[in-house]
Amino acid sequence: MRRSRGLFFVMAMVMVAPAQAAPPPGSRSATPQPRFDIPAQSLADALDQFARQAGVQILYPYARAAALRSPLVKGRMPSRRALDRLLRGSGLAVARFGEGIVTLRAAQPAPPARARRSPQPAPIPSPAPPPVAVPAEIVVTGRALQTPVTATQLSYALTRIDPETLARAGPLSTADLFKQIPGFWVESTGGEASNNIRSRGIPTDGYSSVALLEDGLPVQYDGGLGYLNTDQIFRSDATIDHIEAVRGGPSAIFAGNAPGGSIDFLTRNPLQKPGVTLAATGGNFGYARIDGYAGMRLTPELGIAIGGFYRRDDGLRDPGYPADRGGQIRAGVQYDDGTTRLSFNVKHLDDRVILYLPVPLQVDGAGRVNAVPGFDPLYDTLAGPDNASVAFKTPSGSRLFDLSKGTRSRIDFYTLFGRRALGGGAALEVKVRLRTGDTSRDGLFPIGRPQSGDSYVSTIWPQLAAAFPMATKVEIRDAGTGRAFLPDSNGNGLVVGANLLSVALPMREFIGDARLTGQVSQWGQHDLALGLTYADSRLDYDRTMGTVLLDVRGQARRLDVVAVDADGRRVGSLTDNGFVRYGSLFDGVTLKTANLAVYAADEWKLGEHWRIDLGGRWERTRIGGRMELSSAVDLGDPTTLADDSVLAGTGLFQPIDRHFSGFSMTAGINFNPDPGTGLFLRATRISRLPSASEFYADPDRTDEAIVPIAMAEAGLIVQRRNWNFSAVLFRTHFKRLPFTDYRFDPATSIYVSQTSVADTTATGMEVSAHARLIGPLSIDMQATVQDLRYGDFRYSELSGGTVAVHDVTGNQLIRVPRIALRASPSVDLISGRLHLSADFTRYSARFADIANSQRLPPFSMINVEVSTQISDHATLTLNGTNLTNSLGLTEGNPRMGSFDAGGMNARYFLARPEFGRTVRATYRLSY
Repeated sequence: MRRSRGLFFVMAMVMVAPAQAAPPPGSRSATPQPRFDIPAQSLADALDQFARQAGVQILYPYARAAALRSPLVKGRMPSRRALDRLLRGSGLAVARFGEGIVTLRAAQPAPPARARRSPQPAPIPSPAPPPVAVPAEIVVTGRALQTPVTATQLSYALTRIDPETLARAGPLSTADLFKQIPGFWVESTGGEASNNIRSRGIPTDGYSSVALLEDGLPVQYDGGLGYLNTDQIFRSDATIDHIEAVRGGPSAIFAGNAPGGSIDFLTRNPLQKPGVTLAATGGNFGYARIDGYAGMRLTPELGIAIGGFYRRDDGLRDPGYPADRGGQIRAGVQYDDGTTRLSFNVKHLDDRVILYLPVPLQVDGAGRVNAVPGFDPLYDTLAGPDNASVAFKTPSGSRLFDLSKGTRSRIDFYTLFGRRALGGGAALEVKVRLRTGDTSRDGLFPIGRPQSGDSYVSTIWPQLAAAFPMATKVEIRDAGTGRAFLPDSNGNGLVVGANLLSVALPMREFIGDARLTGQVSQWGQHDLALGLTYADSRLDYDRTMGTVLLDVRGQARRLDVVAVDADGRRVGSLTDNGFVRYGSLFDGVTLKTANLAVYAADEWKLGEHWRIDLGGRWERTRIGGRMELSSAVDLGDPTTLADDSVLAGTGLFQPIDRHFSGFSMTAGINFNPDPGTGLFLRATRISRLPSASEFYADPDRTDEAIVPIAMAEAGLIVQRRNWNFSAVLFRTHFKRLPFTDYRFDPATSIYVSQTSVADTTATGMEVSAHARLIGPLSIDMQATVQDLRYGDFRYSELSGGTVAVHDVTGNQLIRVPRIALRASPSVDLISGRLHLSADFTRYSARFADIANSQRLPPFSMINVEVSTQISDHATLTLNGTNLTNSLGLTEGNPRMGSFDAGGMNARYFLARPEFGRTVRATYRLSY
């Protein structure tokens, strides 16, 4: 591992050394002048060749350049002279030249000369203008080279979230941003972190199939680690410039664990975008946040930047203590002399966020979902001060559980990037990131179903009667005050079980990526990349849990279940301080992983209208470590059953030693009949490797293996002056994917699990469009329609002493809607200084389980945004979400089981809804 890390650092230092000695461009001792060999051709193609041979990035009006011819430019000369020769007589001029970026614009017309009477030659007809001017942009995600390309030239689906949209959106979580991406189903109801995202029906949760990147490098190599989703350690702030999101396509070639796509957060470059930004936000749930960024050029080649945020709030659902508090800061330095580009930044995150979990709900006789009396599902949570500081009993003594800590991440990231132009259009790029720190979580996870106190007593009475023969009845009391729990307590008389779970995940991870890029002119133009990725990590996973009984109300309290004799005297209890069972779960795991990948890609430009995109990736993962064995211990208190079977470590360990490897490949083709129209086809074959966290509890499990994934997509992209349109047909097929039903049994206070291996198929279409309508009115629209099915899926269930086999083949995939619609009309008034927009979304019905027994109803939401430019430097933005307080359920309760959640026959159940109405205001200053 250390030798692999050292290789990346050596390559980075090789680039640093010449950069330190290199004089600035234009000085007499500058690097040798490049040699140019650019034949006469389309000016657009000539500019692309110039960028490669000069080792720069170039932005230019593509449609205008594509309609012009360029002269021959050949020989050794300064880059600026070569560019001037190409542009002579073209009507294009240099707007910016330096720092590795060249920008062209239309030349200003010369002042009219004094009219002279002279014979006028016959007019020469000029060529017809192109139908539309499609801007070429630098797209870095999912590509071999960072060269200018138009949206219609890509052979995959890309969504770009620009800086203006980021600034106005004011998302409540990272996942909220992704709702703007077609084909993505986003569950952001967990709060700021620990959310779920699914792409094109891919049947895995968290970020296990969608890579979260920052400047092209994974934030966490395996985004789907148990209890450690990538979004737990990532926050978007003012240091982010824009986002590029690739759906499917070549994602799995350039990043690991990314069959569904990759989302790249590109940070602000102080050389390209110096300035100062300061923003203050306040909201109706005690929300207060400050964001800031400052970037400046020290010299034309050297810049520095610093930025970050701090935030505090009382919770979208009120837990009775500060729900979210913390922030992050980043500082970096950037160097770019046109030949060598270097950047280094350090980011520190120290943040605590609450994890929102399912809440009690009820179903009426007509099948409608309603609130339980005494509990508001939009604004209440079972988490509360009564469980903010509770002592766990363990064989080694008491352990404090603190629910107010929530999910706390204290992480440091050190990121180094280098690029060295090697001449002839070739370059070496090296990126390395070291991450250190720890994440911990204390959470309250509801289990089972809410039920009346009398119903609960009837289920546990045989157990209490056997343990305490003198008992004649059972009473439920408040664990803190001793007050009796009555049939009408809290307006509902309901109780519900919950697990108080504490997990610590210290982790150290190194990720390095080295890429050699170049161009070859053979049967067209090839943009080539050959890359090597290496990642290793060490993760400790320590988990303990206790099971409690709660009343049903906002900020629930623990309840004791007491056995009394005929005289009302206490003779024993099921619980102790509200705990039904101490130590209902124990894990002590150390994992070490090493991943090595080699990839290659070729963007092959066959001619003016055709491009072929090829890529392949071979990857190997090694998973090692050990798992501590556990056993049940009786702590010896005869007055309660809560400590009779406490799971704890034995000091004996089972080794973990697994390794897997696989090959993935993709091929795409793009056809441009005109600059404003693109069509593409792509086929991808992926070998998905198992995640290290799949071996937390069972190092020798045999159901985890390489999962073959076949993906196909076909797209149409049209861009016109006042509108654009994109439609992508897709099909995704998973073979032999393990599904685990991990269900908590309230009767025994233990988790039971079973695994079935099955296939899934998703076929659908993503559509997105933008149109400028009458006057200042515009509209954006998105739609995803998909058919998501399980294939060859069977599981067994023990019922009444016999084994029943259930066949759920053909059922709809859980939690993802078949239809998702979004319409966002907007209007710009007062010369664009006032922006008004609304966001209407509609989601069809989903299912909480694979058996499709628990239906989650369709729902709609309305959000609004008002942004006004107060001055040249100041803006005020108002954001309102879920204005109608729609009770939209995004998931059921996974602890009821993912195979069969028991249907909707019972009156009460648990599910996680969208948050209630929020209003926030942001005042932003930019210079």
